[in-house]
Amino acid sequence: MMDRRKELKLAYKLNPRPMGVYQIKNTVSGKILIGSSMNLPGKDNSSRFQLELNSFPNKAVQADWNEYGPDAFVFAILETIKPQEIPEYEWRKAVSALEEKWLDTVQPYGDNGYNIRKDERKKSVTAEKS
Repeated sequence: MMDRRKELKLAYKLNPRPMGVYQIKNTVSGKILIGSSMNLPGKDNSSRFQLELNSFPNKAVQADWNEYGPDAFVFAILETIKPQEIPEYEWRKAVSALEEKWLDTVQPYGDNGYNIRKDERKKSVTAEKS
């Protein structure tokens, strides 16, 4: 007979957390941040926690959160992957591809959103290093 801890661990492995793409939308400005996570409920909790602590990695989102307050933001899941349809070793790649699809579709850059284009991210990291 399996002990309770092993049972819970097995159940957790057999029932992966919802993974996929989410958005955080500022309802005042309409700006959107799109991201992805292997654990969407956990990402939602950690994002809210970081915003409350004034330590969210995206400084523009944090500034607007501080200005407009939590009621101005809506957290939503845009799309999830079906883990049973993809081998486990492909999950991360599938989530990344899904995020790229949403970024290409929504274009949450500049006045439309908080995301930074990959090519611009590389430039700013290079500029910071020099």
